[in-house]
Amino acid sequence: MKKVILTTGGTGGHIYPALAVAKELKERNIETLFVGTSSRMEKHLVPKEGYRFKGLDIYPPRSIKNILKFIKGLFQAVSIVRKENPDAVIGFGNYISVPVLVAAVILRKPIYLQEQNANLGMTNKVFYRFAKKTFLAFEKTFDEIPMKYQQLFMVTGNPLRDEIYGISREEERERLKLKEDEKLLLITGGSLGAKDINEGVIKNWERLYDEKKIRVYWATGEKNYDEIWPRLEKLKMSDIVKPYFDNMIQIMAAADLVVCRAGALTISEIIELEKPSILIPYNSIKVGQYENAKILEEREAALIYPTSEAETGVEKALELIENSAELMKIKGKLKALKRTKAAETIVKNMEIWRN
Repeated sequence: MKKVILTTGGTGGHIYPALAVAKELKERNIETLFVGTSSRMEKHLVPKEGYRFKGLDIYPPRSIKNILKFIKGLFQAVSIVRKENPDAVIGFGNYISVPVLVAAVILRKPIYLQEQNANLGMTNKVFYRFAKKTFLAFEKTFDEIPMKYQQLFMVTGNPLRDEIYGISREEERERLKLKEDEKLLLITGGSLGAKDINEGVIKNWERLYDEKKIRVYWATGEKNYDEIWPRLEKLKMSDIVKPYFDNMIQIMAAADLVVCRAGALTISEIIELEKPSILIPYNSIKVGQYENAKILEEREAALIYPTSEAETGVEKALELIENSAELMKIKGKLKALKRTKAAETIVKNMEIWRN
């Protein structure tokens, strides 16, 4: 039986694409092993999804103690790769994938990479020269790749959860009991929440309350909910305010407009579901959300507001959600950006099918 090691961790943005690829590999009867850290969310999430997992005791190498742990992790990774003897290793970014990728180079195992963001992350920048192929979410990434290496890259889109493909807007609206003339506005800053977005909503809450034909689904984030809830003096019966929605994909499918951050997977989900959006990117250059958001803005497929103008962004959402013609125009622009199922394309293009 063929075997592939998948390595990444730290955040859902790295882990969920890896799980989507693992599912595709499993369906093709290929054995998988995840290698991540023993301290981040992958140690719970991956086994819960039914995949074999090994954790390394590593942290960002920013102190002497962590550097020593990282070196120990490199030796552990070499031992794992030697023992497992995979047909290929695929890394999904983050410092967590470095030990296994180094081990794969040392032991001459084929390497593949997947980049979720518009800009290459540091790990993928270092290792793409050693990879047989690097799979990109967005065509814009080619802008930073030297011409002589561009044949080693392929745009596939981001691997997404199976449930997103073929989801029906009409069915989800019916499930939420939305009336035909009722608009659904989804506001979310992700599982951790976004303070600037939350403040923008609070400052516009009176207007949102007065709009009887706009139903608001607002995910405040786990850490912010207890602070936000007492500030809502009134709430329409139809509005739903929670720390997070476990059925976020279903709500997004039913939504007329989304106000959100610009994480790589969020952008890919917006494209797949053809959802008009107001994007308020996290303002850290390291995270790269602004570059992700620009992909849609440059195609006139979304509007961007900086964190300092989150209140204005929410005001614009109230205006845009009533403009059916403009929403339809944006949907058309998003349709042009759609890709086929990325996980399937990635697995098809891995050279593990040869003898």
